[in-house]
Amino acid sequence: MRIGIGYDVHPLIEGRPLVIGGVTVPHERGLDGHSDGDVLAHAIIDALLGAAALGDIGQHFPSDDERLRGAKSVELLKTSAALLSDAGHVVANIDATVIAQAPTLTSYIPQMREVLADALGVDPGNVSVKATSTDHLGSIGRGEGIAAVAVALIDST
Repeated sequence: MRIGIGYDVHPLIEGRPLVIGGVTVPHERGLDGHSDGDVLAHAIIDALLGAAALGDIGQHFPSDDERLRGAKSVELLKTSAALLSDAGHVVANIDATVIAQAPTLTSYIPQMREVLADALGVDPGNVSVKATSTDHLGSIGRGEGIAAVAVALIDST
């Protein structure tokens, strides 16, 4: 068994959809990024790659790769799961937290779990997603961005 941790944060900007955990969440702003800016998927990718000692998201999906501009991060997550499989690892479970002052994400979490589990090829019961705020502290509390942290447990096949 191996464990990894991932973290990501992106600013909120006008003119982009808000995608978190592969789910489009209604909001007046979306996350800026080379891909769709999905902080939750990005944090999970880093946790998985770290657990397998396969580097990080920037090594596998660099922000200067124009083929990845606007990419769906859930597709990058699928590719990451395949990298783990090729290296002889399987995903045991994911525990992740999204940190956002707004919007409230509670009603979207079941769908996020389903989408992420599908991308990883695991049962949704192996993917935990939680949401919290910073109680108006800092840049996230001012609504300037959204962050996510994830822990991944993997096993060797």
